[in-house]
Amino acid sequence: MLGTYSYHEIIRKTIISFGTLFNQVYIKHQEEDGSDASMIKVPIAYGPIQKFLARLEQKPDLKKRVALTLPRMSFELTSIQYDAGRKVSTMQQFKAVKKEGGEQIKVYMPVPYNIGIQLNIIAKYNDDMLQIIEQILPFFQPHFTLTVDLASSIGEKRDIPMILENIQMNDNYEGSFEERRSLVYTLNFTAKTYLFGPIANSTDGLIKKVQIDYHTSTNVRNTSRQLRYVATPRALKDYDDDSATTLADNINESIIAFDVSDSSALVQDTYIMIDEELMYIKNIDGNKITVRRAQEGTQPAEHYEGDVINAVNAQDDELIEYGDDFGFNEDYFDFGDGKVYSTTKTTDVSL
Repeated sequence: MLGTYSYHEIIRKTIISFGTLFNQVYIKHQEEDGSDASMIKVPIAYGPIQKFLARLEQKPDLKKRVALTLPRMSFELTSIQYDAGRKVSTMQQFKAVKKEGGEQIKVYMPVPYNIGIQLNIIAKYNDDMLQIIEQILPFFQPHFTLTVDLASSIGEKRDIPMILENIQMNDNYEGSFEERRSLVYTLNFTAKTYLFGPIANSTDGLIKKVQIDYHTSTNVRNTSRQLRYVATPRALKDYDDDSATTLADNINESIIAFDVSDSSALVQDTYIMIDEELMYIKNIDGNKITVRRAQEGTQPAEHYEGDVINAVNAQDDELIEYGDDFGFNEDYFDFGDGKVYSTTKTTDVSL
C-alpha cells in the first residue's frame, strides 16, 4: 500500500487558502488636519519570520535597495498533527463522482489532521500594527471557515475552520538609535483539514473471486488435491437494463408458471427481475417459464402484460459495486492430479 503515488495538494491548498484571507489588508496615514495622506496595501508573502527580520536589519549601501519596507506580513507552516477527536472508521466510505467521465466510485473517508500556520505581522509604528490587527481579529471568534477543494479529481470540497489559537507580541524598541525598530505580532492558527489517500479509478481492484483447494492432508506438497471450491459474487438485481423479454399475460403474487413474449434470451437456472421482484427460472418450455418467486428477500407482487423482464446474469455480476448486497455463485470441482494452483502463473502446476 505504501508507495502508491497520490498527491492531492491538500496541505498546499490549505496554506494558500489561509494566505488569501489577508491579501486585502490596508493601513491609512492621515495629515494633521485629518485628511487622508495615503492608503497602503500591506504586502504578504510565504516565508519564515527570521528571513524577513534579517532583511529588515541589513545595512543599506549605495548599490543595494534599502532593507524591507514596513509594514508587511508573512505566513508559514509550523506543524502537522493527527486529530484523534475527528477520527472515523478506517473502513467507512462514501460515494463520489469522478470529474473525468462522471464515473461513480467509492472513496475511503479522509484522515483528520490539524495544520499549524503562523501569521507574522511586522510594523515600524504601533498605530500601523493596530490598524492591521483590528482588520483581522473581529473575523475570528475564534475561527473563520474556508471552503477548500481538497480532492479536485472528485470535486470534494470541505469547510476548513481556521482557528486563532493565540497572539504573541514582541517590540525590539530597546537598542541604539541606529537600529531600526520593529514591532512583531505572531498569530498562531490551526487549520482543521483532512488528508485523502489514493483514490481508485474504479472498483476493479475489489476481490471478485475466492478459490480454495482441499487436499487429503495439511502437507500440500506430498498429498493429493481432491476438491476445489470457487465462490464469485452474484448480482441480486439487474444493472444493465437488458430487456430480455416481456410478460405475455398478467400474473398475481402466487402464479409460478406464465408465458413470455420470447424466451430465447432466457436461460434455465438463472435469475430474472420484473419490476423489483427477483425470480429463479426452474424450467423453460417454449415461451412458458416456471419460476420460484420472490428470491433473495424481494417481495411477490402483481405484474402485467407488457412488463419488461430483465435477465440477471453474468453481465450483471461484473457490474456489482462495492457496498451493494450480493449473493454467491458456488462451484465445486473434483481433482486427483496432485497439482497445485500457482498464484503467480494463475494456473495449475505440477510439484
